[in-house]
Amino acid sequence: ADYESVVSASVEASKQWRMTPAPVRGEVIRQVGEQLRSKLEPLGKLVSLEMGKILPEGIGEVQEAVDIADYATGLSRMLNGKVIPSERPGHMMLEQWHPLGVIGVITAFNFPVAPYFWNFTIASVCGNACFWKGAPSTPLSHIACTRLVAEVLEANKLPGGLSGLVTGGTDIGEAIVDDRRVNLVSFTGSCEVGKKVGTKVQSRMGKMILELGGNNAITVMEDADIGMLVPAVCFASFGTAGQRCTTTRRLICHSSLIGEVVPRLAKAYGQINIGDPLVKGNLCGPLHTTGAVESYRAAIEEAKSLGGKIEVGGNVLHGRYVEPTIITGLPHDCDLVKRETFAPILYVLPHNSFEEAVSINNEVAQGLSSSIFTKNTEYIFRWVGPEGADSGIANVNIPTNGAEIGGAFGGEKETGGGRESGSDAWKQYCRRATCTVNYSKSLPLAQGIDFS
Repeated sequence: ADYESVVSASVEASKQWRMTPAPVRGEVIRQVGEQLRSKLEPLGKLVSLEMGKILPEGIGEVQEAVDIADYATGLSRMLNGKVIPSERPGHMMLEQWHPLGVIGVITAFNFPVAPYFWNFTIASVCGNACFWKGAPSTPLSHIACTRLVAEVLEANKLPGGLSGLVTGGTDIGEAIVDDRRVNLVSFTGSCEVGKKVGTKVQSRMGKMILELGGNNAITVMEDADIGMLVPAVCFASFGTAGQRCTTTRRLICHSSLIGEVVPRLAKAYGQINIGDPLVKGNLCGPLHTTGAVESYRAAIEEAKSLGGKIEVGGNVLHGRYVEPTIITGLPHDCDLVKRETFAPILYVLPHNSFEEAVSINNEVAQGLSSSIFTKNTEYIFRWVGPEGADSGIANVNIPTNGAEIGGAFGGEKETGGGRESGSDAWKQYCRRATCTVNYSKSLPLAQGIDFS
């Protein structure tokens, strides 16, 4: 009953909202951004408390929501179509973008705030109504955000159905995926579940944005700046306790540098403060669930059985706190390395050439984020070119995580192919209409066809 009332409210709200001028919609989203900005620290603390990421990351996640609201406000005045030359005299061709209607957003535990706003703010200025199902383990963050948005909608005398919330488990997710009234489903989660979501939505000819897993890698060339590399790898590999979809899980290091890079990383790992994510100075909080701890433990044991060497870490400390871990000595193409384990485990893999590094980078099923550390301009442009990284995000001399909101976020292959946030990702929330207007008094046909 709750689900039905939320979706019905969204359908009705979308009819009013699509007729509201886009810049007016943008003003409402600007107010949403201001509302979030005013609660930046308390909402960030709530994210940290509920999800387990350290406080600077919790606040940073809310800041992402603020930033995308600012971006969407400007976008509301730039939802441009095209004027296309017609081959027929007295005719004009136009291309326009119209809202889809209702957007259903399903988000994951690791980012309980930002992904909804990546979707809601952009979809909203495009004229859509949205509703949200978050992870069952982070409901307080979802409720707080929904309340903040509701206050803005009420102040502007707008229907609450423009941003609804449904809490629940798999049954709610399945209802969203199967519901023909939901014109687009935006799903963030595992590759395994994402494949099922994609199949079901496609079977009803709905639209979808899939943001799935990522077995991301940093490639280290022989000329890399090690001073830049070490902090980048640390942030990317054990930030959020290894629970980002953009976490670095593989370090593809030139064999000539492994003897220097691994000890320096091990030393840095040894200095990590692990503990309460709300305590200043702690850099690594807990894993989110006991299941994640078991996955971590199983991966460590499997690595040992395959002949891998634990360079640092490898232990469960207490409760859901684990040691960030570096493992060497495993084949780059073994199942363990090619499988995404959502925990702070980094596999170091040697390479001897640019071509070999690219091959190792691209051999996993996912294609979310990749990065290369090099000063060589040839390597840089080959890396970001068609023969380089096959991921949706291809970085140079920065980590695999920490994407900016101005670019389209998403990946290829089993990562799903969807894009959220900036660039022209807004077009996914729209339907395209090509309009030909005959303003003459004759009726010429295209391709010169004579039908007289």
